[in-house]
Amino acid sequence: MQKGDHLFLVDGSAYIFRAYHALPPLTRKSDGIPVGAVSGFCNMLWKLLEESRDTSVGVAPTHFAVIFDHSSTTFRNALYDGYKANRPPPPEDLVPQFALIREAVRAFDLPCIEKQGFEADDLIATYARQAQESGGDVTIVSSDKDLMQLVGPNVTLYDQMKDKRLGPAEVLEKFGVLPEKMIDLQALVGDASDNVPGVPGIGPKTAAQLLEEFGDLETLLERAGEIKQAKRRENLLAFAEQARLSKRLVTLEINTPLDVPLADFAVRDPEADKLIGYLKAMEFTTLTRRVAARLGADAALVATQQIDVSEPARGPDLDAATKPAPDARPVGATLNLTPATLAAGRGEAMAALAFDRTAYATIRDVETLDRWIARAYETGFLAFDVETSALDAMHADLIGLSFAVAPGEAAYVPIGHVAANSGDLLGDSEADRAALGMQLAETAVLEKLRPVLTDRSVLKIGQNFKYDYLVMLRRGIAIQPFDDTMLISYALDASSSLEGHGMDELSERFLGHKPISYKDLCGSGKGMKAIAACAIDKVTEYAAEDADVTLRLWQVLKPRLAAEGLVHVYERLERPLVPVLSRMEERGIRVDRQILSRLSGNFAQKAAGLEEEIHRLAGENFNPGSPKQLGEILFGKLGLPGGKRTRTGQWSTDARTLEDLAAEGHDLPRKIVDWRQITKLRGTYTDALPLHMDPAGRIHTSYSMASTTTGRLSSSEPNLQNIPVRTEEGRAIRTAFVAAPGFQLVSADYSQIELRILAHIADITQLKTAFQQGIDIHAMTASEMFGVPVEGMEPAVRRRAKAINFGIIYGISAFGLAAQLSIPREEAGLYIRRYFERFPGIRAYMDETKARAKADGYVETLFGRRAHYPDIRHANASVRAFNERAAINAPIQGTAADIIRRAMVRMEPTLAQQRLSAAMLLQVHDELIFEVPEDEVAATIPVIRHVMEQAADPAVQLSVPLVVDARAATNWDEAH
Repeated sequence: MQKGDHLFLVDGSAYIFRAYHALPPLTRKSDGIPVGAVSGFCNMLWKLLEESRDTSVGVAPTHFAVIFDHSSTTFRNALYDGYKANRPPPPEDLVPQFALIREAVRAFDLPCIEKQGFEADDLIATYARQAQESGGDVTIVSSDKDLMQLVGPNVTLYDQMKDKRLGPAEVLEKFGVLPEKMIDLQALVGDASDNVPGVPGIGPKTAAQLLEEFGDLETLLERAGEIKQAKRRENLLAFAEQARLSKRLVTLEINTPLDVPLADFAVRDPEADKLIGYLKAMEFTTLTRRVAARLGADAALVATQQIDVSEPARGPDLDAATKPAPDARPVGATLNLTPATLAAGRGEAMAALAFDRTAYATIRDVETLDRWIARAYETGFLAFDVETSALDAMHADLIGLSFAVAPGEAAYVPIGHVAANSGDLLGDSEADRAALGMQLAETAVLEKLRPVLTDRSVLKIGQNFKYDYLVMLRRGIAIQPFDDTMLISYALDASSSLEGHGMDELSERFLGHKPISYKDLCGSGKGMKAIAACAIDKVTEYAAEDADVTLRLWQVLKPRLAAEGLVHVYERLERPLVPVLSRMEERGIRVDRQILSRLSGNFAQKAAGLEEEIHRLAGENFNPGSPKQLGEILFGKLGLPGGKRTRTGQWSTDARTLEDLAAEGHDLPRKIVDWRQITKLRGTYTDALPLHMDPAGRIHTSYSMASTTTGRLSSSEPNLQNIPVRTEEGRAIRTAFVAAPGFQLVSADYSQIELRILAHIADITQLKTAFQQGIDIHAMTASEMFGVPVEGMEPAVRRRAKAINFGIIYGISAFGLAAQLSIPREEAGLYIRRYFERFPGIRAYMDETKARAKADGYVETLFGRRAHYPDIRHANASVRAFNERAAINAPIQGTAADIIRRAMVRMEPTLAQQRLSAAMLLQVHDELIFEVPEDEVAATIPVIRHVMEQAADPAVQLSVPLVVDARAATNWDEAH
């Protein structure tokens, strides 16, 4: 290359996934080979070549190449085992298309570049550097943020799907930093898709602010102690080495050894016979005609290109680290959704529901609203979504409602919009009213919608419908019946490797369509507006599209439940729980602010006392929250054994290191562990919980139903499931959760439910007999393992057996058991071996479960819920081992989660039948918390026990009894 030349580098791996997700499944008629991704790839590449010849994307290229990832294993995996460890394998129908796509590049007479041990981004970075040094310009055809660090005066990113070029100014606008600081920003933020850890709690906006203030990552980490925001300061100090590792992972290698020189990328027209022959072999008729016309050839006279596809074509490894393309757009015409297609369960074949930017309606008068409601009665379904002022459904104002009655047929009803310059509903001035337009009153709209929202002849369809349900419940409307596309997706594939079940993710995955984002609508950063202040016509596009997308997702996903035999999971475990959790969230639980305040003061004093003790043991004052200072004290000054330096030369002071030192009898590491625990409890709970209290003194947590692989619920804002129960401080925090006057809290907790399920699933005779006879399971295990009688057994012996019993379920290692019991690792290993010898059925269960998971890609609970583990066949041993342990545990933990879900669904109607007033407030793992009138406690506890103990019947007959411990008290700790 020379000055004035222009190099185009196409991120081929991203192209593949964009092509795959942009089109519906397509097979070659002659032999059934899948070619959908090949078709999309060829069309995209031809379009780019034609546009570049017309200079519509800038200066025409003089040099051109397509760069691919070779495999999932690169030099970064040697730096960090977890790198890209959570990436799922490519779809099965995409794998045979990899080699065909590379053949397509060669048919276009373009260089097809890849290199073992390096990613496509590294090759792109190296070629871009060489081109710049030669005086040329570079266009990188990609939207990947990882490549934005390369952008500069002579390097531009071109997003072909959006027809958008990104230079330094656009990178600054998008991320708040110039390209030269993108590496530092990514090191702080991390990347979930690549499993780059970053620093917890640091998002792009915060990272940009920090880099603007401190200049660069290293300066920021060195001066992190100066940051005023406590949590941010603590995280930067605690995860400094993680940030440095992340920087090495995200930094592109600009000196990759190259096999093909840049000079070989010179542009030339493809050979007509070769390219047309290939396209005819692929049976791409339309593109063949276009190419033939462009090259001045007669397609009918060109012989078919011979390509051997008798065996699945294979390019890179099956775990190829190709990057999914989140901005993939649909190509082609809209598909018709016929009843026959729906009944056949061919949801995947409908992924090309094209969005032609339908003109959605804005409803501003009662007559129009009536017509849309009548249309819902005609179709029998109504996709429904609310727009609110906040993410917290308990405190959100209703801004508007959207619904769809057919694909492309959607509308928005503005209710609570404000004038941009006023802040008052509808505005005060005539100009405000004219700009804002007419809105219907909330009460009028809800009264009009109430009949259809509660009519059982019209199915309501939502996405993450618990939120919408709770918003409407607070306004006196209990929606029925309904479907939830998020929960349908979750029932179909609760996979640890999926990004999630949100609407945007599902739309891109199944519809090939990227919906308008909240950021697109309202802006971001300081310029972000409340949705109520956004133009109604723009909100109509955004909100009505959400309803439209939700309806289309329902049409795609719902048939799969029947086709894949998962209707019962959705109907019995997922959908019925939505109104139950909504009512629990609405009730909340009462918290005593004074107790929290007193505990916060006590914790502060205890932390200060520990800090003084730490300074005394260290012989000097230092910041115990600084890993660098702590490492120098422990291993530099005191010379404690077992010190390991990180790659930057700093001593490691992670939790495991400190626990190991404490287990060996060293006082200072134990005090540090205690100090960390007490400061975390104070920051997470005693200081933070009052911020979540409503005027009545109650806290309303939010439950996520689709965030775990096994079906367990998770709690957030605030998280009430992680309050420690085994420590004195954790139990003290639970004393702040209290009953209202005249009531008591009842805690009902399953006793050893996972061990009982293990005994049943693995068919362990000794364990089943012990449970059936009500024998102390841990004492029995100790007796079996250590040959000691149950009578008069020392508590320490029983504790060891208990640790082993529960540890086995979670795949505990000898190292983990040794740390837990403070014993040598060899002794812990002996205990584990002896355990499997005494209970051989457990080993058999583990081996069978791993084999089944590797064969099917998933395991099942007793209720039929599937937990998917696609990475159980991963080439990386540590990733594979993690997935094996998770797959072994999933049928046990998942069945326990299913049982408590069934208990929760059955609880309210049973209590109502018994005319009891108990209200279910919280679910915490295997425990349910109720608020019960004092005079009903005696009658209520037996009913709660009965429902929970019979929750597995009749669908699942356990060979061991379920046992529930239930107690009442004025606070949670005493009731537990």
